[in-house]
This record gives sequence, structure tokens and C-alpha cells, in this order.
Amino acid sequence: MNDPKTWDEYLDLVHQAVYEIDEMRACIDEDAGDEDAEIYIQFIDPLDAQLRKLFDDMTSDRYEFQHDTDLPFMAIVKRYGRAIPFRTLLETINRTHRKGV
Repeated sequence: MNDPKTWDEYLDLVHQAVYEIDEMRACIDEDAGDEDAEIYIQFIDPLDAQLRKLFDDMTSDRYEFQHDTDLPFMAIVKRYGRAIPFRTLLETINRTHRKGV
């Protein structure tokens, strides 16, 4: 996945990640009891909250790039990365957070 080159592209990636969380929730509702659903349940709420906060901060001018700090959701990515279908999207968002656009 290519890194965003503009603020709008970066914002779009975060919006896409929020959409992916919504899709994951829909899968959990459909596949309750499925092995993947059981794994998703372990991290979906905090990941959802952190991504929505990030998006809200970005759209209300409270966001700042932090070149020496990972975004909070990276702890979840490090622990559950194999189970997150859009892990590379989250890693791209974090890399952009650290290096800027």
C-alpha cells in the first residue's frame, strides 16, 4: 500500500479504516460463534474507538503528527495483527503519522 502524499489522502485512509471496522462488525454479527468472530471480539471495540477518535481529531483540527510515537491502536495491531484483515492499512496510517505527508 502506498503512503498518502496529501492530508486528504491520509484522512481518506483513516476513514477507510473506520469503514473496515464497520465491515468487520457486520461479519461478527453474521458469523457469531465462528472462530474468526471470537478473535475479532477481543479487539474490535478498542480498535473501533481509537480509529473513530483519530478520525474525529483529524476532522476537528486536534490532530498532530508525532514523529516519535506510534498511534495507540498499534498495540492492538502488534498483538492481533494476523487476525486483522486490514492490518497493512493500519500500518500505513501509523507510518504516515510518524513521518507526515
